[in-house]
Amino acid sequence: MLVVIPLKEQLVEDLCARFSIHYAPDGPKEALLESLATVAIRGVVTNGSTGLTARQISLLPRLEIICSFGAGYENVDLAAARSRGIPVTHAPGVNNSTVADHALALMLALSRGLVVVDAAVRAGKWKTNRADRPTISGRRLGLLGLGGIGAEIARRASAFGMTIGYQARHVRPDVPWRYYANPVELARHSDYLVAACPGGTATRHLINAETLDALGPRGYVINIARGSVVDTAALIAALKANRLAGAGLDVIEGEPEIPAELLALDNVIFTPHMAGRSPEALQAQFDLLVANLEACFSGRPVLTPITPSS
Repeated sequence: MLVVIPLKEQLVEDLCARFSIHYAPDGPKEALLESLATVAIRGVVTNGSTGLTARQISLLPRLEIICSFGAGYENVDLAAARSRGIPVTHAPGVNNSTVADHALALMLALSRGLVVVDAAVRAGKWKTNRADRPTISGRRLGLLGLGGIGAEIARRASAFGMTIGYQARHVRPDVPWRYYANPVELARHSDYLVAACPGGTATRHLINAETLDALGPRGYVINIARGSVVDTAALIAALKANRLAGAGLDVIEGEPEIPAELLALDNVIFTPHMAGRSPEALQAQFDLLVANLEACFSGRPVLTPITPSS
């Protein structure tokens, strides 16, 4: 097995107890793969951000399975894998609740200015920072994407009495929330616009200058999806011109590097791509990874294959 993403030490040890592991957390670099040409690498553990390209797949002649450690798989070349009959798996749903909790935490922290006022209190500025701040109760929530995570966010937001709308590839007749045909229309009817969609070319810069202008100067952007969904340059311009109230970003284009202009703004909250991380979610993700690997290596169907319709 070749693991090309960073994992907690205990998880690496648990994998080593089950499989012969080559741990390369810096990614599937070509020189590394070429050096492993004589090694029978049968499986690769990656994730959506790191992925595995067609060229990298071609350098592993005995590859039998590719596992994306997480729900995303946007940078795995599915066509190259399918051309060789290699199943690609992921872990849909295991961290939905954790990501939804994080999205609500960002919404609340932004609205109430928690990061700014915490710093102010620590600096001895108690009296000068007791300003009125908006709350999320009764406000309008727009969800870009209504898969498992989006639906979990909507359920939590419902408890705050929020009016909920969504934009997705298809109308969901099984939900009570209003559908909007495009991101701009959704933003126009939202106070909080939350990106909860997959990454990849189809969703690149769905939140752009036009969408941000539709959201307006009292609106907030929350991104717990992929950095590519938000046009960072357009976001910076909107924030600096006060055409947007704030942003909560768990993911960002080019992460972990963050533009200095964005870091300088006090109406932006950052978290380091950790929305889906909790002890419970991590264990469920790991258990599913192991189950998929063991199924493949014993000749049984994998549990969570990525299919052409995924």
